[in-house]
Amino acid sequence: MAEELIIPIFASREEKYQALIPQIRGLICNEKDFVANAANTVAAIHLTFGFLWTGCYFVKEDELVLGPFQGPVACTRITKGKGVCGSAWLKNQTICVPDVETFPGHIACSSLSKSEIVIPLRKKNGDVFGVLDVDSSALNDFQHVDQNFLEQIADLLSKRYDE
Repeated sequence: MAEELIIPIFASREEKYQALIPQIRGLICNEKDFVANAANTVAAIHLTFGFLWTGCYFVKEDELVLGPFQGPVACTRITKGKGVCGSAWLKNQTICVPDVETFPGHIACSSLSKSEIVIPLRKKNGDVFGVLDVDSSALNDFQHVDQNFLEQIADLLSKRYDE
């Protein structure tokens, strides 16, 4: 596959995800380097939707450490259970926050962030090895459709980690 995304401009968010997922699959299916796959996945999501920040954090010892991302500079390390990312890691579940100001212990890496969704990246045994984090400058930007498709994307990416 060529390294160019083809996404319908005037499509619904769901239609954009439906167009994006097979292209991400094509981008990462033959690449063995996980960081390269994470970088392309993050870039594809970011370019398709124009979110404020899209990136990955990876578990290193007892912290999440910043990985490939698109957007403004970010927090480098996050403790387990802290902020949305650390909470998603601790609970091993997707966390969707409509208004980050209402999330107890939210870590404000950027004052422009208004809503956030974080999806765990899991090994085959179910253990979390990282998170996919997406921030928006709009309140209540993430809905069920985003959670559904971002979890599919996280699953695609996670499968490349175990190979």
